[in-house]
Amino acid sequence: MTWSDSLRRMSGASGAVSGAVPEISVDELDGHLASGAVLFDVRQPDEYDEAHVGGAILIPLADVPDAVDRFPTDQPVYVICRSGGRSMKACEVLRANGVDAVNVAGGTLSWLDSGRPYATGSSPT
Repeated sequence: MTWSDSLRRMSGASGAVSGAVPEISVDELDGHLASGAVLFDVRQPDEYDEAHVGGAILIPLADVPDAVDRFPTDQPVYVICRSGGRSMKACEVLRANGVDAVNVAGGTLSWLDSGRPYATGSSPT
């Protein structure tokens, strides 16, 4: 399935995407991660390698529609990007496919601005 196919499937005849995507702050994310939450990063590999939240699993936005089965459906999943736009799009696709996806407002930039530790390279940690 292509990205545009996923968006069409989520959209009605008017082209509007239905349903609100929940958002949390990086402060809230930090607490969820401490409790074992799953975080996905939907940026490009070079962005991820430069800096990412430790433990984040990389699945670039363009790959999300074909990777929906890699996202758990038995718990909320948190989705992050650079500033929140791409992760919001990913959450819309995931939620349309039964995944309880939550957007991280402000993205990795907010995480870094908060002074929290981060990882580099292609490994999640």
